[in-house]
Amino acid sequence: MYTTTYDYWLVVSSFLVATLASYTALDLSSHITELAGRRIRHIWLVGGAAAMGIGIWSMHFIGMLAFSLPIPLGYDLVTTGYSLIIAIFFSYLVLYGVTQTQLTSFRLIVSGILMGIGISAMHYTGMAAMQMHRIFITI
Repeated sequence: MYTTTYDYWLVVSSFLVATLASYTALDLSSHITELAGRRIRHIWLVGGAAAMGIGIWSMHFIGMLAFSLPIPLGYDLVTTGYSLIIAIFFSYLVLYGVTQTQLTSFRLIVSGILMGIGISAMHYTGMAAMQMHRIFITI
């Protein structure tokens, strides 16, 4: 009988990365809101989206690495890279939406939905990057 296990240190690490990424995103969004110049705002949005997207992506992949399967497992580098790009792209859209002059309920709801879509797209793209080889068991 084969069992799967979790490396609990990696699970804790994933939680810490998620916490730090969330704090960074919230802190950056408050600074972006205060900026007046369009160009400097865009630079901060790109930096914030990169920090937020990489944090979300890292938390997800550390969690995936914490899960141990009884079969050989690898990841396709290109598809894994696409999942990172998806996380950063949707993070940019969300940060752009929540850092406008007025944060309306509509903008907040749309940004939340976009974040959910982005995380889902990143997750399923990351799962598609998994390369597994089955084990043949003889009885």
